Amino acid sequence: MKHFKELTAVVLTLLATVAYAQEGEAPTVPSDVEVLEKDTFDTFVTKHPLVLAECKFVVPLSKRRNLGIRVLLRVSQLEIPAAHSGLLVRTWDELWLTPILLVYAPWCGHCKALAPEYEDAATKLKEKDIHLAKVDCTVEAELCEQHGVQGYPTLKIFRGPDNSSPYSGQRKSDAIVSYMTKQALPAVSLLDGQTITEFKTADKIVVVAYLSADDKESNATFTAVAEKLRDNYLFGATSDSALAEADGVKAPAIVLYKTFDEGKVVYGGAFTAEEITAFANTASIPLMGEVGPETYAGYMAAGIPLAYVFVDGEEVKERLTAAIKPIAQQYKGKINFATIDAVAYGAHAGNLNLEAKWPAFAIQDTVKNLKFPFDQKNEITEQSISEFVKDYAEGKISPSIKSESVPATQEGPVHVVVANNYDEIVMDNDKDVLIEFYAPWCGHCKNLAPKYEELAALYFDNPEYKDKVVVAKVDATANDVPVEIQGFPTIKMYPAGAKGSPIDYAGSRTVEDLATFIKTNGKYKVDAYVPPPPEPETEEEVEEVGAEEPAEETPVGSAAAAATETAKEGVKKATEGAQAVVGDDDYVGGSLSQVL
Repeated sequence: MKHFKELTAVVLTLLATVAYAQEGEAPTVPSDVEVLEKDTFDTFVTKHPLVLAECKFVVPLSKRRNLGIRVLLRVSQLEIPAAHSGLLVRTWDELWLTPILLVYAPWCGHCKALAPEYEDAATKLKEKDIHLAKVDCTVEAELCEQHGVQGYPTLKIFRGPDNSSPYSGQRKSDAIVSYMTKQALPAVSLLDGQTITEFKTADKIVVVAYLSADDKESNATFTAVAEKLRDNYLFGATSDSALAEADGVKAPAIVLYKTFDEGKVVYGGAFTAEEITAFANTASIPLMGEVGPETYAGYMAAGIPLAYVFVDGEEVKERLTAAIKPIAQQYKGKINFATIDAVAYGAHAGNLNLEAKWPAFAIQDTVKNLKFPFDQKNEITEQSISEFVKDYAEGKISPSIKSESVPATQEGPVHVVVANNYDEIVMDNDKDVLIEFYAPWCGHCKNLAPKYEELAALYFDNPEYKDKVVVAKVDATANDVPVEIQGFPTIKMYPAGAKGSPIDYAGSRTVEDLATFIKTNGKYKVDAYVPPPPEPETEEEVEEVGAEEPAEETPVGSAAAAATETAKEGVKKATEGAQAVVGDDDYVGGSLSQVL
């Protein structure tokens, strides 16, 4: 552990040294974001009841020409690829022989986009006594390690030094303000005649229950829903019958207030947690909204189909919104309708089996991930879309299935799956099936390929195992699959007899760990892995790893310069070979789940 801390500090300091040597000190600007250090952290989060802290790798933000690359750091005989700027950190578990911290620096797109949003949110929240802070992990490495920081930026909510939870909202100023405002309140705020009016407009969406004080069952049910959905909506409750009467309802009743469409919706279903949750998720969505960074997750969570209208300009957007709004009203609660900016998110059309031709329309079954594209040869009008949606609702339209050709023969130990044989192979109830969802351009997938072949051979080449375990792969960019893929590669296990409960793989991408995963989670508990014999150490390796050179005197001031030149040289060499070594990123190109 000691060596890990020392090496981590060296890696972070080395990269930071290069950045400052090239660009100079970062300019200081007024900020409402508190800078926390080891000596001030506990005191600050104890003094303030609610704190959102960002852990980041601090360097100047200007002109990152040669630093925004995949850096390769050579430690003894081990090559450790550092994180690519613009991507979330993904550790290379297959190379995790020695613990090395992989850093994600703010010269990347995500951090540059977050910085002004975070500053703006800090100013807005300060008056509510909600404080935003940041920690420089290059200086406070021990503090960041103590709080389990794995990648940058990491956002955590603190209610005291020992009580933290991940921030799971969008990284936009308004979203941060809304999320933290909800966190500052109890799950259910108790309302009276003096507070209810202000509460109704405290956020874009608030949910108020009008309940009798002695109705313990309804109170408990509403509280359970509020605890579950507190990150999404503000919840309030009152037992004042006069307030219920003024709003035209009678206890027990629930009203969802919103700053758009009709302004409020009265709940009329059974008073159960499931029904109330479904109501909130449905009623909170605009009649004709827009798919964007702050709304995509809500549309996916609603659990009903989503109709996309791709538009490439405000004039087209206004015209089609007016034409389709009556249809949206007709199917409200059954199908959500939303426009989407084809200029910014046109790549998502490919995920719906549409061509990049605008305007365009498609319906997605968000639960089964089925796609129903409107024929792009036809004009989008109120009548044509009305007929298309009617046929969809009545089950008269078959989903569009994008599929490669079914392989004529099985070549190699890894079974090749396409959309048209997915059920036949993956859903074979008699076999444990491990399947990799990959993309041809994904560098991580390319690096995994030889190990995945080796893994598959353990079962395919063994007569005892081949009828029990199948190792398969599917190109998820060329084939429609019935699951939402967040990144490449995604690996799932479909156990025999339990195909409805697939298990996500999140471990190291080694043959041994993958085989252990199959053994642990498969029905047949097949133990196929045979460890290779250990390789003998050579005298040269022992000498290089273990020997220590005597310290030499170094002129004052030359150490930093030497480190800078060393790092520059490492960056230069890494630039030349990084793409071949590490490959491309592993995120879904064009998918809104990643773009947004």
